[in-house]
Parts: sequence; C-alpha cells; structure tokens
Amino acid sequence: MEPATERASAQVRDQQREQPREQIRDQAREVSAPGRIAAPGEDISPEELALAARNHGLPLEALRYEVTPPGLHYVLVHYDIPAADAARWSLSVGGRVRTPLALDLAALRALPAVTHRVTMECAGNGRARLTPRPVSQPWLVEAVGTADWTGVPLRLVLAEAGVRQDAVEAVFTGADHGIERGVEQDYRRSLPVAAATGDDPDVLIAYAMNGAPLPPQHGYPLRLVVPGWYGMAHVKWLREITLVDAPFTGFQQAVAYRYRGADDAPDDPGEPVTRIAPRALMVPPGFPDFMTRTRVVHPGPVPLEGRAWSGRGAVVRVEVSADGGRSWAPAEVAPPQPHRWAWQAWSCVWSAAPGRHTLTVRATDAAGRTQPLEQPWNRGGFGNNLVQHVPVLCC
Repeated sequence: MEPATERASAQVRDQQREQPREQIRDQAREVSAPGRIAAPGEDISPEELALAARNHGLPLEALRYEVTPPGLHYVLVHYDIPAADAARWSLSVGGRVRTPLALDLAALRALPAVTHRVTMECAGNGRARLTPRPVSQPWLVEAVGTADWTGVPLRLVLAEAGVRQDAVEAVFTGADHGIERGVEQDYRRSLPVAAATGDDPDVLIAYAMNGAPLPPQHGYPLRLVVPGWYGMAHVKWLREITLVDAPFTGFQQAVAYRYRGADDAPDDPGEPVTRIAPRALMVPPGFPDFMTRTRVVHPGPVPLEGRAWSGRGAVVRVEVSADGGRSWAPAEVAPPQPHRWAWQAWSCVWSAAPGRHTLTVRATDAAGRTQPLEQPWNRGGFGNNLVQHVPVLCC
C-alpha cells in the first residue's frame, strides 16, 4: 500500500473510532445537563429530592455538640462513595517536585501527626432559600459540622517531595469518578502553592475523624482538610497530589464553584469560591410541629443558643432579633481559642410573650463581615449566608 493510501486509511480508522466517542459524548450530555435556574413556581424535582436523601445535613439541635458526631456531620458526595482497600491504598505525590513519592497509610502514619478542630460547611449551604433557586443539592442552612481531624500536615509531605520553584498550584485527585454537565472526571481541586505549603492554617492529609478512622462517607481512608475553606476544597478519598506550573483548569475548579451573577455572560469565568462567609445558627428553641417545624415555647425566659463561625477570622459579635430583624440585642460569644478554625458558641435569654415571633440571628467576624438581611444571589447558589429565621409560637 502506498504511503498516501496508508495515511488515508489511518485517517478513516481514526474517524471511525472518533465517531462512537462523539456519540457517547452526545449521549452523556443528554443525561448530564448544564446547570440551570428553577422556573418561577417550580417545585423541588425528584432528582433534587434524591440528592437531598443522599447528602444529609446537620439536625440543628445537634449544634449543642461542640464536636459533631460523625453520623450527624453534614455529607456531600459528588458521585459515589468509592470502594477503598486500606491495605492497598497509596497516595502519590508528583509533577513539579524533585522527588516523587508513593506513600501507603503506614508511611503516612509514621510522619508527625496533628489534630485540628475544624468547622466544615458546604459552599452550597443556603441554596434552596434563594429566589430564583439554582437547581442542585437543595440545602437550607444545615450543611455544616465540626470535627477533630487527625493527620499529617500537607506541608511536611510536600517538603519531603521538594516543590520545584516553578510550581504554582497543587492539584488533589479523589477516587470518586462521575460525569457532570457532560464531562467525565475524577473529582479534582487545586490550592495555590502558598496555601498548600503554609502553616496558617495547616492543611491536613487526614486519616482520622474524632479519634477514629474516617467513615466511608467522610473520605476513608484519606482526605484533605483545608481549614477556613468551603467543603469543595476538602477533597475526599485522596489518592494523588500533583504540583503543576500553571493554574489548574479542571471542571471543579474552573467551571463549578464560581460566583457568577445574573448579568454575567455564560462563558464569564466568575470569581472562585474559597473561604467561608460568616454565619450564625440557632438551636431551635422549645419543641417542634412535625411537618412545619414551627417551634412552640411557653411564656417567660427562654434560653437561646447556637454556633457561629467564619473562614476569615474569629466571630466577634452575634446579635439576636425577636421581631424578624427590626431590632437586635447582643448575645454572649465564646472566644475562639484554642480552636481558631472551629465554630464558637453563643447564648442569650429571650423573654417570650404570647403570640407569633420570628427569631433571627446574625454574626460579624473580626474582618467586619456581617451576615446580610437580604439574599446574596448568584447562579450557582454559593456562599448564601442570609440570616437564619426561626418561626416560633409562644402560648
């Protein structure tokens, strides 16, 4: 066969191989549609209900626990909980490093370990309260939890590998695999090298939660813990760290988890979602109606309590309103030390009078950021730290 004929035949074979792949991609797009905004009056869909059943939030009465029991801590699983054999698990460290590493769990456990108490919150917490509603996991305010995470500081592992001078980001790959908006992918996120190698805060390669091995839904056997950042940065089922010399442009970094406004063009890159905005939540007082969750209390002094946190510094002020935000009274706030990346307790006493009331609570952090009284809307439904409202009937 002549060389030209060979090249033509090769091109035909390539086209024949490519055609099924194109068909597969088209079919994948049909089952994995782009993000969208719910139509006016559109109810929660069966797909959103299924997500809500898989990804549970913190029962608000569990705010009483300073450290959240693992079964009550919020859970978000993007794809599936992968099968994990700890005896065969290995974490690779490569890319722009001087000494690539392959570390099994025994090697990681042999390194100096630390434990940090960290409050973790989903970036989409509050999404279902937005109008119009971005269609996705329909969180109200419950996507949060606080745990004692034990593991190896990431900076120690990166120091052993030797980060090259031209590295700009560390990319973290989890073992969960799926498809989103037509893109087949492993779950991947990145951090700037300065954050990955820094010690304020210590980013952890964690293997224990509250003194026990990580539960499967929380990343067993290894996960990343990035204090102060929303949950999308805390990559679970961690199996690979790659240092790269250019900003990472994977789906979960450059497409998902971006702040985009109503007027932004579809291809607008938006602003990245990073640190947690200030929020205070209240343990609902009294006792609830089963369906509406409206609280019932008796007249007189009613203790109110809850937790407050921010990813940019300590919470310095918590205020409570009993009239839906028209007037405010200060609450007592516990100091952040010694756990500066964990939530802080707050408390006060409300003199309840007969009638219907709406209790509201808001936090202000050391940087002067205060929870808004109106929704901070964006197309992904991220970072919605609108104040909590708790309807109460006093009788």
